[in-house]
Amino acid sequence: MGQERAVRAERFGPLPGRVGHVGGIESLTLDGRRHYFGFDYRSDLVVSPLIDDPGAMAAFAAEHMRQTDGSHGEAYWAGLVADAVGTSGLVSQDAERAFTTAGLRADLPEPGSHLLYLLDAAGEWDDACPLPPEARQACARLGFDEDDLAECVDECLRALGEGGAPGVDGRSDEWTVVRCYVASAVTHLPGNWALLFAPLAEAVAVRE
Repeated sequence: MGQERAVRAERFGPLPGRVGHVGGIESLTLDGRRHYFGFDYRSDLVVSPLIDDPGAMAAFAAEHMRQTDGSHGEAYWAGLVADAVGTSGLVSQDAERAFTTAGLRADLPEPGSHLLYLLDAAGEWDDACPLPPEARQACARLGFDEDDLAECVDECLRALGEGGAPGVDGRSDEWTVVRCYVASAVTHLPGNWALLFAPLAEAVAVRE
């Protein structure tokens, strides 16, 4: 039984360095298709790839995840996978975790949105992966440093959302920060998380 579970779990390989975490199951929909993922709430960290099969998610969690009281089998995790359809420990409204490829390509993320949170929680970008020089310089001109990057990105998105046109209405620095942040963060996504974020990266590249 354990070998069969491992085979099902390995259909979606574990993320490097993220095996054995204590966590739960979250989900989102992309173009109407539900994807599940493991999440370590204490670390704000995604701990699995996006998995579009409930059985495979349960097998993955049984093989690679833990609860505070230790390991559990597939039947236990299957219950948590089922619960993740209707409930979330990360958002209060289901609309916040429903995405479409067309929407990701058309609209920049809202400041402080669940989408931005997931980009940070899934990514492997840290202080060893600084922003490109032009984005650091833009942050500085806007009165932020790299330690305030999340706040800077939110403020830039807010300014762009108010109708500022890059290079026309004095929003070129804001646009540079957002474009570089998204492009850099997406390149550091593990597993198949590009399924969700590649359209967003395409959108900022097209608008450049």
